[in-house]
Amino acid sequence: MDFDYSDDQKFLKDEARKFLAAHCDVGVVRGVLDDAGRSYDAALWKGVAEQGWLGACIPEQYNGLGLGRVELCAIAEELGRAVAPIPFASTVYCLAEGILAFGSEAQKAAVLPRIAAGDLIGALATSEGPGVVGPATLQCRVEGGKLTGTKIPVTDGDVAGMALVLASEGGRPGLFLVDLTGAGVKRETLKSLDPTRGVAKIVFDGAAAERIGEAGAGFDIVQAILDRAAVLLAFEQLGGADRCLEMAKDYALGRYAFGRVIAGYQAIKHKLADMYVKNEVARSNAYYGAWALNDDAPELPIAASAARIAASEAFWFASKENIQVHGGMGFTWDVDCHLYYRRSRQLSLVAGAPRVWKERLVSQLEQKNAA
Repeated sequence: MDFDYSDDQKFLKDEARKFLAAHCDVGVVRGVLDDAGRSYDAALWKGVAEQGWLGACIPEQYNGLGLGRVELCAIAEELGRAVAPIPFASTVYCLAEGILAFGSEAQKAAVLPRIAAGDLIGALATSEGPGVVGPATLQCRVEGGKLTGTKIPVTDGDVAGMALVLASEGGRPGLFLVDLTGAGVKRETLKSLDPTRGVAKIVFDGAAAERIGEAGAGFDIVQAILDRAAVLLAFEQLGGADRCLEMAKDYALGRYAFGRVIAGYQAIKHKLADMYVKNEVARSNAYYGAWALNDDAPELPIAASAARIAASEAFWFASKENIQVHGGMGFTWDVDCHLYYRRSRQLSLVAGAPRVWKERLVSQLEQKNAA
């Protein structure tokens, strides 16, 4: 059994790397980071749309490319490597995947072509503050098709035009499609560790809301969307972790101390070796997740949890050790290490912290063993 990318998928991945090298260098990332008025690069977003990446898994009937999820994983890995400052994950992994899996035909026809064209940025709004939202704590309400309540924080909520919002309807949780440009929506941009991925507080006051999927199935639908997103995010994290290892290795081979390259010192060797091991563990789990996602396998909840946990650990560790290998310079603004550390922290929280996924993994394994 071949667990690697196919030749066509490798070609797609190589072309994605070439495109991002030409259109998303460090200057583009720093341009967004230094500009308080921007949380993404509009030119890069347009270019990505023109490449067809936003519609990679959207069927051709909705103006997408109709590719598989493995191809999307390959693109995600390169986006993570480049720490691309665009709302790709919120739009493609969350909104598009949610509509594809649970939307009606009318909802698909209305939303998916706009995503594929790059005309619509999406978001997933579930959190209502500190802690994990649950049936007893869900405050947002939908009555008569109107949504009232507050969601905070919402990743990319500052620039999104549409969001999937978890809310209660008739005492039961549901997931609703909400136009964030319509009446009854107020947004406040929040500060975050990684300003290249916007975060917002969104207050709804009678905003029009259209239910996605069955009534009362909101939490199940959200978890299904997060399982899909977890695998794709794992590939972004893997791409970032691999780039951190490369940066650390290149610096260690070029930096001299006491007459020899620092890569020759045992302490540095051990750091690089530990980074490599964690990256490979994350890669094997991510590949397992890609298979489960692409085949819509029953193992997806377990595979997604494992991929999410391993990738979060690998990217955080690699970004941290990359700074350490660079020594005192690694902590400075001019060296690029902090760009990856920021993104590692952001990605580890955007779809639920690793602690949440560890609990989910244990729960899924218990259910499997009991069965």
